[in-house]
Amino acid sequence: MARAEAPRATAHLSTGPIAAIFTDQDNATTIPNLERNAQMANHFPPVEPYDSGTLDVGNHYRVYWECCGNPEGQPALYLHGGPGSGCSVGQRRFFDPEVYRVVLFDQRGSGSSRPLASAPGADLSTNTTGHLIADIKALREMLRVDRWTVLGLSWGTTLGLAYAQAYPNRVRALVLGLVTTTSRREVQWITEDVGRIFPQEWARFAHAVPDHLRHMRLIDAYADLLADGNATVRDDAARAWCAWEDAHVSLTPGHTPNPQFNDPEFRLRFARLVTHYWQHAAFFEDDQLIRDAAILNGIPGVLIHGRYDVSSPLEIAWRLSKAWTTSRLYILDDAGHGGGDQFLPLVVGALNAFAKV
Repeated sequence: MARAEAPRATAHLSTGPIAAIFTDQDNATTIPNLERNAQMANHFPPVEPYDSGTLDVGNHYRVYWECCGNPEGQPALYLHGGPGSGCSVGQRRFFDPEVYRVVLFDQRGSGSSRPLASAPGADLSTNTTGHLIADIKALREMLRVDRWTVLGLSWGTTLGLAYAQAYPNRVRALVLGLVTTTSRREVQWITEDVGRIFPQEWARFAHAVPDHLRHMRLIDAYADLLADGNATVRDDAARAWCAWEDAHVSLTPGHTPNPQFNDPEFRLRFARLVTHYWQHAAFFEDDQLIRDAAILNGIPGVLIHGRYDVSSPLEIAWRLSKAWTTSRLYILDDAGHGGGDQFLPLVVGALNAFAKV
């Protein structure tokens, strides 16, 4: 556990449901102050890609990508959650299509990329964070992008942080919402310890593991079940895993179960990739992304997180904001991991503001 640091500056708190924590007064002009205009920001109209394709990234993987918005605009990259969720048409609408040239891609094993993690016998040995970072580099070079603004949500924040720390000179700005670093401690919390808040749901989740695997960590037992040669075993495990996912994100006001979990292919793909990355703590050294956060100093960033996010406790975003001095942390006092009413305006407002910096 990292040593607590003294705040670098007095925190600035808004009077509404958003608290903005700003850690470095010397860089105040480089980071957008969103409290004033968050209410004005919203999704942009639907847009279709002007270009798309698949990129052969090796190891039998072909990654689907698409470009939307202004072909001559400011480059931006969207990193989806999960791992395994894939991109959706709605995620194109975070970006002003007149200003941004936005690139979206389905990470290995998900969406329209091939092969899918749900395929029988799918080999995930070459599906790691390092491979995803290499894929982003290959996409940037193919599309002839020098630097881009990066938006990541949930798991996409972990990947965005990892990419920016690997290639800080290629990142113009970062917008990270529902912040997680996928550390061993976080995985332990979300698969075991948070059961204290959802005891009935966690009991069902834990008891779905057969007796012969109960000596293992839950994350390891589920990874084994999801790779089992029996399709029924795989599907039962995917159902149980996704039911637990729906439980621990349910504190968001107005939460409804994720309809994608009704799709057998999606829930197996999603559960396989999540457990694969989580059981390896995203293939990082312990606490690596916070330990190395100072690499990001000089890159302006916005962190957006809900106070009721029990899936990824606020402490992670707070510690990151302390180490990353050119970031601003926005705390949504009425939101869980789903974001709440203020989440979308803040994400869009940050992207709009960075377009002007």
